Amino acid sequence: MKIRRAPALFLIAVSVAVNASAGETFLEPAAAVTRVLDLADARLSLMPGVAAAKFRSHSPISDPEREAAVIEHAVTSAARLGLESSGVRALFAFQVQLASAAERQLTDQWVRSGFDASIPVPDLVRESRPRLDALTGELLEALYLARPTLEEPDFAARFAPLAESQLHAAAWSAESRADLLQVLGRIRSVPVAPLARIAASGVLVVGTTGDYAPYSVESHGELTGADIDLAKTLAAGLGARAVFVRTHWNTLLDDLMAGRFDLAVGGISITPERAARASFSTAYASGGKTLISRCADAARYRSLAAVDRDGVRVIVNPGGTNQQFVAAQLHRARVIIHADNRTIFEELRMHRADVMITDDVEVELATRRYPDLCRAFPGTLTRAQKALLLPRDPAFEANVDALLAPQLAAGRPAQRLAEFLAGVKVDTEPPTP
Repeated sequence: MKIRRAPALFLIAVSVAVNASAGETFLEPAAAVTRVLDLADARLSLMPGVAAAKFRSHSPISDPEREAAVIEHAVTSAARLGLESSGVRALFAFQVQLASAAERQLTDQWVRSGFDASIPVPDLVRESRPRLDALTGELLEALYLARPTLEEPDFAARFAPLAESQLHAAAWSAESRADLLQVLGRIRSVPVAPLARIAASGVLVVGTTGDYAPYSVESHGELTGADIDLAKTLAAGLGARAVFVRTHWNTLLDDLMAGRFDLAVGGISITPERAARASFSTAYASGGKTLISRCADAARYRSLAAVDRDGVRVIVNPGGTNQQFVAAQLHRARVIIHADNRTIFEELRMHRADVMITDDVEVELATRRYPDLCRAFPGTLTRAQKALLLPRDPAFEANVDALLAPQLAAGRPAQRLAEFLAGVKVDTEPPTP
């Protein structure tokens, strides 16, 4: 499949937006499910108007031909997104059933007591049905983005309180809210080639940890970094928008294999273990492991041998190449696992650890940010390349590399890193014990 080329004006606008380094946010599971529930609620909220239009025009409540067409259109559209047909058919059939019940209840009430003039009467053909059709498309995109959460075994129980708070339309009941969650829990994925799925959805789902500056870092709810900008540029080249979802170093490969995202970014090193299960783009950066400590102690840790001694506390984030290196190379030092890589350097500053072994670019960032931290080892202990982590799909790999090529030729990845490092704010305050 060829790369989808966006119109020139669109690319110019995207380029301006990307260069502005606008902050992004993670699409969290609760937000993704909230969007699904809000759209289901919006559909049911239209039913009083639909019922009023049918009552005034003496039209039947049920329209089996249109209802069947709506359901089949949804199933066909969902298939292009990699959503399995039976779950989607069950969901839309449930919505049709729920809508008909709400219309019938109102109609029976009006027959008994007279029409409620306070209810607006929209034009069924020109207003209500186009809005319902638009909601179908919006709901399919929302299902696509929420699908990993919908597939979790405890989905219905976990999100019951959210359904109670988000489903406001008068026609909802405790039973129908529970039924909706059960039907949503039947949504499943089927394999669809990445490029076809991205083209159908208009979305590039990007996995990242958000804890590895300067590539990808979350701070105060905002996600920034050189690789965040790179992902947005790639998405624009594919005619899509980037949506970022959270992953972790120890689940990175499993999340990719489970289809939780289309590709992953964030300073990911090419390793044999990862290459055995997934693919990589053309490398766009390189680096290696080095040592960082408090400046006052840096002279004590000029080599790996000096670090691997009794009494030395080495801190490491779990699940990635830092932990793998420490496990393989250190045998005497005390290893401290610190789960949040965004706060790990504070542990050095607060004297709760002595040394960290991590990539040289992260050390460069930390020593710029914290004047009391220094690089203890002048070189690197290893050498590795950074690349995007991709599923095994030759067409997708070729398209990603084709989009990366002009970026590399222009030196943009290196420029992004330099710009991020240059903009680092220096912490002049001493750490508070």
